[in-house]
Amino acid sequence: MSRRLDKYEKLPVYQKSQELFDLAEIIADALREDKMKEHLAAQIFTNAALIQAKIAGAEGGGLYSLRMQNAVLIKLAVQDMFNAVSFASMVKINEEDYVDLMRDKVEEFRLVFIDWIRSFDKSYDIPDNWAIRFDTSTPEQEKLEELMFDEDRFLDDFDEDDFEDDEPEEEE
Repeated sequence: MSRRLDKYEKLPVYQKSQELFDLAEIIADALREDKMKEHLAAQIFTNAALIQAKIAGAEGGGLYSLRMQNAVLIKLAVQDMFNAVSFASMVKINEEDYVDLMRDKVEEFRLVFIDWIRSFDKSYDIPDNWAIRFDTSTPEQEKLEELMFDEDRFLDDFDEDDFEDDEPEEEE
């Protein structure tokens, strides 16, 4: 499993997310004094952690729809985190003004994020039955979707060693 961890942790988008996480942790620690501040601190910190979890999730599978679903959730988490930092500054409940620093880190992350999602393989996908990416309203489209999914390629993403038990099999 550590092999997969090493792979996504080396990605520029993950490394930038770590910078966001570190800054979010500093800001959250500065806000932890009362109930109002504690709520904002939790919102900031939780969203920073969610960003990293969703990057790992997107890298864990190759299907375009699933990767893009994670990408959308990352975008929303970044926006929520920045909004919480901005709100704390607006109502003057933090002693430091972290808005500009967070804005700079978000912009750095956004640029790397764009490069990352552009690297997703759009041809490697299946219909998700929600008709977000595919219009399944015609028989022709349904046939095209069936042709797009390559089951062998999908199954190649799974490493058989990840599913084997560590215990030796008992002989009968």
